[in-house]
Amino acid sequence: MNKALLVLADGTVFEGRGFGAQGETVGEVVFNTSMTGYQEILTDASYKGQIVTMTYTQIGNYGVNEEDIESLGGIKAEGFVVKEACDFPSNWRAEKSEVRSQKSEVIKSLGDYLKECRVVGIQGIDTRALTRHLRNSGAQMGIISAVDLKPESLLEKVRKHPGISALDFVKDVTTKEKYLWEEGCWKWCKVEREQGAYNVVVYDFGVKFNILRNLVEAGFNVNVVPAQTPAEAVLEMNPDGILLSNGPGDPETVVYAIENTKKLIGKKPIFGICLGHQILGLALGGMTYKLKFGHHGGNHPVKDLKTGGVEITSQNHNYCVDINSLGGKVRLTHKNLFDGSEEGMEHIELPIFSVQHHPEAGPGPNDSTHLFERFKEIIKEDKTC
Repeated sequence: MNKALLVLADGTVFEGRGFGAQGETVGEVVFNTSMTGYQEILTDASYKGQIVTMTYTQIGNYGVNEEDIESLGGIKAEGFVVKEACDFPSNWRAEKSEVRSQKSEVIKSLGDYLKECRVVGIQGIDTRALTRHLRNSGAQMGIISAVDLKPESLLEKVRKHPGISALDFVKDVTTKEKYLWEEGCWKWCKVEREQGAYNVVVYDFGVKFNILRNLVEAGFNVNVVPAQTPAEAVLEMNPDGILLSNGPGDPETVVYAIENTKKLIGKKPIFGICLGHQILGLALGGMTYKLKFGHHGGNHPVKDLKTGGVEITSQNHNYCVDINSLGGKVRLTHKNLFDGSEEGMEHIELPIFSVQHHPEAGPGPNDSTHLFERFKEIIKEDKTC
C-alpha cells in the first residue's frame, strides 16, 4: 500500500497508508463513534464536504452491499479515515465481485467500494490521537493525499479552501426530479401495505432513504421534491404534511430553503429533521451556532422533556438551533445529555415540530422512530380542527 498523509489546517500531520482511490481530497475532518454502519455513514448526504474518521478500530469487516446505501448516487463523504481497513470481509449480505483472471467471485472490500466511487481513504493512523485532537481543538479542514507527500504543500492547499460554511452542498446532493417513494422498513418476510392515510411532501436537502422508509411504515404516501422547489409548487400538490429533511453544511447557506419554509409556516403541518430542524429555526426568525466538533455517532442520549424519557439516538450534525433566539415562538422539547445542547422544539401555536437527531437511525438505535407516528397524529389533529 502507498504511503499517504492527512494534514489538518492547524498543521498537525498524520502518516498512514492510502486505501480506496488514489488521489487527494479536502474536507472538514470529523469523527464518528459508531461501531458499525460505515456504509450508511459514507452514503449519508449530510457528510458532503466532510472527511469522516471512524473511532472504532477495525472497519470493513462485513463488506458492503446495495441495500445499505442511504442516498442517491452512493458515497457522499469527501474522504474516509480508519485505523485498520479489513481486506477480507465476511458476511452473508456482503456483495461479491468477479475476479476475471480466476473466473471466480470474492467478497468486495470496503477499499474496493471506495475505489469504485473514487473516494480517497487513509488507514494505519492513530485514530484515537486524531479524535482527541479534534475533540480538544475542534473540527477543522484537512486534506488526505497519496500523491503529494509534502506536508508544507498540503497545508498550503487546505488553508486555501474556503471552508464548508462558504459553500452550498445541498444543491449537489438533492434529487434533480421529484419522485414517489414506496418502500417501507425492511422485514424478514414480504409485507403487503395498504395505501397510506396521508400524503406527505419531503424536501430533499440530502434525505436519507431510511427517513422515507419510516414515513411509509408510519402510513404515509411519500413524494420527494428537489431542495429548490418553490413553496407554491409544494402547496399546489396539497399535501397533508411537509417534512424538511437532513442534509449537509451550514444551514445559513441554503437561503432558498429558508425562504420557502417561511412561506409554508402556518399553511401545513411541518416536521424537520437535522438540517431541516435548523432551516425551520432560521425560517422562524432564530439563529444557529456551530458546535465545537459536532455530534456524529449512534450513542447520544437525548432526554424528551415532555415525557422525561431518555432515548439513545443517532446523530450527525455540526450546527445547532439557538432556541432562546426564537423569542418564545417555540418550546424546547429535547436536550442532549452529553453537552446540554438543544435537540428538539415545537411551535407554541402551530402544528410544527423538529428534532436535531436522526429518528430514522440507519445506522443506529431505533428509540426515536415513534416521532414519525407523532407526525401522523399531528396531521390528524390538524385535519380535524
